[in-house]
Amino acid sequence: MDIVNMLKAKIWAVVGATAHKEKFGYKIFKVMTEAGFEVYPVNPGLDEVQGKKCYAKLADLPVLPEAVNIVVPPRVGTEVVRQCAELGIKKIWLQPGSENTEVMRLAEKLGLEVVCQSCIMIELRKAKG
Repeated sequence: MDIVNMLKAKIWAVVGATAHKEKFGYKIFKVMTEAGFEVYPVNPGLDEVQGKKCYAKLADLPVLPEAVNIVVPPRVGTEVVRQCAELGIKKIWLQPGSENTEVMRLAEKLGLEVVCQSCIMIELRKAKG
């Protein structure tokens, strides 16, 4: 899937969102929220991120996101990819460091549209011009 079409999705989940300001899960959630996306944080270890209720898993979200940004290690990412497929979420963005051969093969096998090897924060900056 190309980046331009992926960024047309308006409702997102960020799996791996965190309250730690120095981590990418925090920065990505913040940048996407500030860019006007409806974004839901997903992290089973937290109650909230940046003042928003945080959810333990994708199935707990109050709405089905159009796309999921994955900011977790590949060993966790494979389970997230499975959850996306089970819920009917077709668009996933694998942040650098969250992808590996196993995750990519699984996403392909499950028919998901994937963006990888690109950071959404950089792409949003480019899109702003």
